Amino acid sequence: MPSPSFTFALLLGTLYGALTHLVLGGDGSTLLLDIVTAWVGFGLGQAIGQIMGISVLNIGSTYVLAGSLGALIAVITKRLLTRRRRTHDQPGR
Repeated sequence: MPSPSFTFALLLGTLYGALTHLVLGGDGSTLLLDIVTAWVGFGLGQAIGQIMGISVLNIGSTYVLAGSLGALIAVITKRLLTRRRRTHDQPGR
């Protein structure tokens, strides 16, 4: 059974990925990729927060601030790297 801290971190990552999808849009595969990216980013942020000893907005052993920043950076980076370029010379676009 996963720990409450892990479950909370997973819920926050899911929330960030879903909010990104809600704001920026996309299809089902984009939603899944946004959520997975937010999970990875939250995990990396959590690890960095733990290594650096960031103790701002901790809830139990969850480094909420560091994890949230990690998720935000990961999702923005993913969106920038996967955006489709629009061309002005194609009709209908």
